[in-house]
Amino acid sequence: MARFLNRLVSSVFRSRWAIAVVLGVLVLAIVGVGRLFSGDNTERPLVDSGSAAPAPSFDPDEDDNIISPEPPRPRTSPGTAQPEAVAYAFAQAWVDHKKVSAKTWHDRLVPNATKDLSDELADTDPEQVPADRVLGRPTLVPLGDAVIDADVAMDSGKLTLRLVAPEGRWLVGGIDWEAS
Repeated sequence: MARFLNRLVSSVFRSRWAIAVVLGVLVLAIVGVGRLFSGDNTERPLVDSGSAAPAPSFDPDEDDNIISPEPPRPRTSPGTAQPEAVAYAFAQAWVDHKKVSAKTWHDRLVPNATKDLSDELADTDPEQVPADRVLGRPTLVPLGDAVIDADVAMDSGKLTLRLVAPEGRWLVGGIDWEAS
Protein backbone atom coordinates (compact mmCIF):
# COMPACT_ATOMS: atom_id res chain seq x y z
CA MET A 1 0.00 0.00 0.00
CA ALA A 2 2.82 2.40 0.85
CA ARG A 3 4.43 1.63 -2.48
CA PHE A 4 1.19 2.39 -4.30
CA LEU A 5 0.84 5.80 -2.56
CA ASN A 6 4.46 6.61 -3.29
CA ARG A 7 4.00 5.90 -7.02
CA LEU A 8 0.71 7.82 -7.13
CA VAL A 9 2.18 10.94 -5.48
CA SER A 10 5.34 10.92 -7.59
CA SER A 11 3.37 10.44 -10.84
CA VAL A 12 0.93 13.23 -9.92
CA PHE A 13 3.70 15.74 -9.26
CA ARG A 14 5.46 14.96 -12.56
CA SER A 15 2.58 16.28 -14.62
CA ARG A 16 1.84 19.99 -14.88
CA TRP A 17 -1.85 19.29 -15.28
CA ALA A 18 -1.97 17.25 -12.13
CA ILE A 19 -0.21 19.98 -10.16
CA ALA A 20 -2.72 22.55 -11.50
CA VAL A 21 -5.65 20.37 -10.46
CA VAL A 22 -4.20 19.85 -6.97
CA LEU A 23 -3.64 23.60 -6.54
CA GLY A 24 -7.19 24.34 -7.75
CA VAL A 25 -8.65 21.88 -5.26
CA LEU A 26 -6.58 23.47 -2.46
CA VAL A 27 -7.80 26.98 -3.36
CA LEU A 28 -11.43 25.84 -3.43
CA ALA A 29 -10.98 24.07 -0.09
CA ILE A 30 -9.52 27.22 1.51
CA VAL A 31 -12.32 29.42 0.14
CA GLY A 32 -14.94 26.92 1.29
CA VAL A 33 -13.52 26.73 4.80
CA GLY A 34 -13.35 30.53 4.94
CA ARG A 35 -17.02 30.87 3.97
CA LEU A 36 -17.99 28.18 6.42
CA PHE A 37 -16.43 30.04 9.34
CA SER A 38 -17.34 33.58 8.25
CA GLY A 39 -20.94 33.26 9.43
CA ASP A 40 -23.87 35.24 8.06
CA ASN A 41 -22.58 38.43 6.55
CA THR A 42 -25.57 40.63 5.70
CA GLU A 43 -23.50 43.70 4.79
CA ARG A 44 -23.33 44.97 1.24
CA PRO A 45 -20.67 43.26 -0.85
CA LEU A 46 -17.51 45.20 -1.63
CA VAL A 47 -18.14 44.92 -5.36
CA ASP A 48 -21.64 45.60 -6.61
CA SER A 49 -21.87 44.65 -10.25
CA GLY A 50 -25.56 45.26 -10.80
CA SER A 51 -26.08 48.82 -9.55
CA ALA A 52 -26.35 51.94 -11.65
CA ALA A 53 -23.62 54.59 -11.63
CA PRO A 54 -23.66 56.76 -8.51
CA ALA A 55 -25.24 60.19 -8.82
CA PRO A 56 -22.81 63.11 -8.46
CA SER A 57 -23.02 64.86 -5.09
CA PHE A 58 -21.76 68.24 -6.28
CA ASP A 59 -22.97 71.05 -8.46
CA PRO A 60 -20.88 71.06 -11.67
CA ASP A 61 -21.66 74.75 -12.18
CA GLU A 62 -20.24 75.70 -8.77
CA ASP A 63 -16.77 77.32 -8.79
CA ASP A 64 -14.54 74.93 -6.83
CA ASN A 65 -11.18 76.58 -7.48
CA ILE A 66 -8.77 76.43 -4.57
CA ILE A 67 -7.13 79.64 -5.67
CA SER A 68 -9.42 82.59 -5.19
CA PRO A 69 -10.04 84.66 -8.33
CA GLU A 70 -8.69 87.84 -6.76
CA PRO A 71 -5.67 88.09 -4.48
CA PRO A 72 -6.25 88.84 -0.80
CA ARG A 73 -6.26 92.52 0.09
CA PRO A 74 -3.87 93.51 2.88
CA ARG A 75 -5.51 95.18 5.88
CA THR A 76 -3.92 98.20 7.48
CA SER A 77 -5.10 99.90 10.66
CA PRO A 78 -5.96 103.58 10.29
CA GLY A 79 -3.01 105.86 10.97
CA THR A 80 -0.33 103.20 10.36
CA ALA A 81 2.08 102.92 7.45
CA GLN A 82 1.19 100.97 4.33
CA PRO A 83 3.18 97.74 3.66
CA GLU A 84 5.14 99.28 0.78
CA ALA A 85 6.31 102.17 2.97
CA VAL A 86 7.37 99.80 5.77
CA ALA A 87 9.29 97.58 3.33
CA TYR A 88 11.04 100.56 1.75
CA ALA A 89 11.97 102.10 5.12
CA PHE A 90 13.36 98.78 6.39
CA ALA A 91 15.34 98.20 3.17
CA GLN A 92 16.81 101.73 3.33
CA ALA A 93 17.88 101.21 6.95
CA TRP A 94 19.28 97.76 6.09
CA VAL A 95 21.59 99.08 3.35
CA ASP A 96 22.68 102.11 5.41
CA HIS A 97 25.46 100.13 7.10
CA LYS A 98 28.65 102.01 6.20
CA LYS A 99 30.48 103.97 8.89
CA VAL A 100 27.89 103.26 11.61
CA SER A 101 28.08 101.19 14.74
CA ALA A 102 26.22 97.90 14.98
CA LYS A 103 23.94 99.44 17.62
CA THR A 104 23.06 102.44 15.43
CA TRP A 105 22.37 100.19 12.44
CA HIS A 106 20.21 97.88 14.55
CA ASP A 107 18.32 100.80 16.13
CA ARG A 108 17.34 102.01 12.64
CA LEU A 109 15.80 98.61 11.83
CA VAL A 110 13.83 98.21 15.07
CA PRO A 111 10.86 100.55 14.30
CA ASN A 112 9.89 98.45 11.26
CA ALA A 113 10.79 94.96 12.56
CA THR A 114 8.99 92.46 14.74
CA LYS A 115 10.47 91.76 18.15
CA ASP A 116 11.63 88.30 17.00
CA LEU A 117 13.44 89.67 13.94
CA SER A 118 14.91 92.52 15.98
CA ASP A 119 16.30 89.98 18.47
CA GLU A 120 17.75 87.89 15.63
CA LEU A 121 19.52 90.92 14.13
CA ALA A 122 20.83 92.23 17.47
CA ASP A 123 24.24 90.55 17.08
CA THR A 124 24.57 91.06 13.32
CA ASP A 125 27.65 92.85 12.03
CA PRO A 126 26.36 95.54 9.61
CA GLU A 127 29.54 95.23 7.55
CA GLN A 128 28.25 91.82 6.44
CA VAL A 129 25.24 93.38 4.64
CA PRO A 130 25.78 92.45 0.96
CA ALA A 131 24.12 95.52 -0.61
CA ASP A 132 24.71 99.26 -0.59
CA ARG A 133 21.72 100.78 -2.44
CA VAL A 134 18.00 100.27 -2.93
CA LEU A 135 17.25 100.44 -6.66
CA GLY A 136 13.49 100.78 -6.72
CA ARG A 137 10.19 100.51 -4.97
CA PRO A 138 9.23 97.23 -3.33
CA THR A 139 7.07 94.82 -5.26
CA LEU A 140 4.35 93.42 -2.99
CA VAL A 141 3.06 89.86 -3.21
CA PRO A 142 0.04 89.47 -0.90
CA LEU A 143 -0.12 86.03 0.70
CA GLY A 144 -3.08 86.84 2.93
CA ASP A 145 -4.80 89.82 4.51
CA ALA A 146 -2.05 89.99 7.17
CA VAL A 147 1.00 88.53 5.35
CA ILE A 148 2.91 89.99 2.40
CA ASP A 149 6.22 89.28 0.71
CA ALA A 150 7.96 92.43 -0.51
CA ASP A 151 10.74 92.07 -3.09
CA VAL A 152 13.20 94.96 -3.06
CA ALA A 153 15.76 95.29 -5.85
CA MET A 154 19.24 96.14 -4.57
CA ASP A 155 22.49 96.99 -6.32
CA SER A 156 23.83 93.45 -5.81
CA GLY A 157 20.72 91.27 -5.55
CA LYS A 158 17.19 91.04 -4.24
CA LEU A 159 16.02 91.45 -0.65
CA THR A 160 12.76 89.67 0.15
CA LEU A 161 10.98 90.89 3.24
CA ARG A 162 8.15 88.98 4.91
CA LEU A 163 5.74 91.57 6.29
CA VAL A 164 3.16 90.61 8.89
CA ALA A 165 0.33 92.62 10.41
CA PRO A 166 -1.32 90.57 13.11
CA GLU A 167 -3.06 93.67 14.50
CA GLY A 168 -3.16 95.87 11.41
CA ARG A 169 0.34 97.40 11.86
CA TRP A 170 2.82 96.18 9.26
CA LEU A 171 6.23 95.00 10.44
CA VAL A 172 9.03 93.03 8.82
CA GLY A 173 9.07 89.55 10.34
CA GLY A 174 11.66 87.88 8.13
CA ILE A 175 14.31 88.63 5.54
CA ASP A 176 15.86 86.63 2.73
CA TRP A 177 18.72 87.61 0.44
CA GLU A 178 19.30 86.45 -3.12
CA ALA A 179 22.52 87.61 -4.74
CA SER A 180 22.42 88.53 -8.43
